Amino acid sequence: MTAFTRLTAKMVRAEVGPGERLFTLRGAMLGYTGEVTFTPSLTRGQGGVGSMLGRRIAGEDIPLMTVETAEGAPGGTVFLGHGGHHVHVVTLTGDTLHVEADRLLAFEGTLRQGTEFLGSRGGVLGVLRGQVTGEGLFTTTLAGHGSAAVLAHGGLLELPLDPSRTVHVDPRAYVGHRGDLRNRLTTAIGWRELVGRGSGEAFQLELSGSGTVFVQASEEAL
Repeated sequence: MTAFTRLTAKMVRAEVGPGERLFTLRGAMLGYTGEVTFTPSLTRGQGGVGSMLGRRIAGEDIPLMTVETAEGAPGGTVFLGHGGHHVHVVTLTGDTLHVEADRLLAFEGTLRQGTEFLGSRGGVLGVLRGQVTGEGLFTTTLAGHGSAAVLAHGGLLELPLDPSRTVHVDPRAYVGHRGDLRNRLTTAIGWRELVGRGSGEAFQLELSGSGTVFVQASEEAL
């Protein structure tokens, strides 16, 4: 059972049982009931020193709060949202979610958090994708069993993908993906024509493999 329930398109309810723990974006708490405590997460989740170093290099050192109840306490309910953005709940069943760091609203403490270098999946083009999107060279990973709530501007679309086809998305509309997917950056026009063009519209993010791609209904950054 997921810890997050969507109440509206822009707000979720998180149930925190006795001895359970959540991580949320700092400032995302809208209200709560019960015996719940909030403390700054000094480790930025569960990624360890390597994860923190990667985030700092990428400029993605996102401040988190630890939300928990003591063992034996009755638990509580927390209401979450941020900036009026749409919220989408993703439930993992042993697989991995890759999501841009600033799109992560909250996730269960049962999930393992890490940081992945974009080049490890997309080579040099993976690095270039990070530069085009302005999201940095790293992406956050969440793995295991549990749920996460992610933010999107204007709503979010799930695009299922299988080996028989590929999908192309605007890099600025990309929110994340799950499954065994490969990504590479392609251009709609020739390299010579790119000189002097600062817009990311000339680029397309091509994804292939088996999984799901999450795309927001806007090119606007959060």
